[in-house]
Amino acid sequence: MIVALALLLALALAAVLLLTRRISRLEGRLADLTRGEDGESLEAVLARHLEHVVGLGADVRELSSRTARLEADGRHAVTRVGLVRFNPFEDTGGDQSFALALLDADQDGIVISSLHARGITRIYAKSISRGRPEATLSSEEAEAVAMARSDSLGRTGLGTRVDAGGRAGRDRAVERAGT
Repeated sequence: MIVALALLLALALAAVLLLTRRISRLEGRLADLTRGEDGESLEAVLARHLEHVVGLGADVRELSSRTARLEADGRHAVTRVGLVRFNPFEDTGGDQSFALALLDADQDGIVISSLHARGITRIYAKSISRGRPEATLSSEEAEAVAMARSDSLGRTGLGTRVDAGGRAGRDRAVERAGT
């Protein structure tokens, strides 16, 4: 019986040695798998990544506050433009006169009008506040403001007035050129 027990003990010791060797190899393979590029442990890699994530969080908060400031400032930038070219006088050629509306997101801005005649060009400016003019607008100025206020945000609205004969300014210019 002692011999049988000794034999069992020897077998158990051999099994423990085999298992210890296997565990040692598995731990080595696991260490290889969890080792970072620079040979550091998985814990060190995770700690470095966590620091990086915390830094990114701070960057995102800073970018968020900067974006909010830019958006607030951007509301005052000219984003709505309407332009109407027209010929107010029969004796001048082409649509040299214009009404230009420049508005921001709050519909604040200006309307600049230029009236061109043979000997003189006059320029007028009127302010617009919340979409309402400070002074009475001409029909061309009102049309330019309407273009600027339209849904074509970010695009320039361009209109050419039609004369009494039903021809647009471009058509009249082509007709005068003989083409």
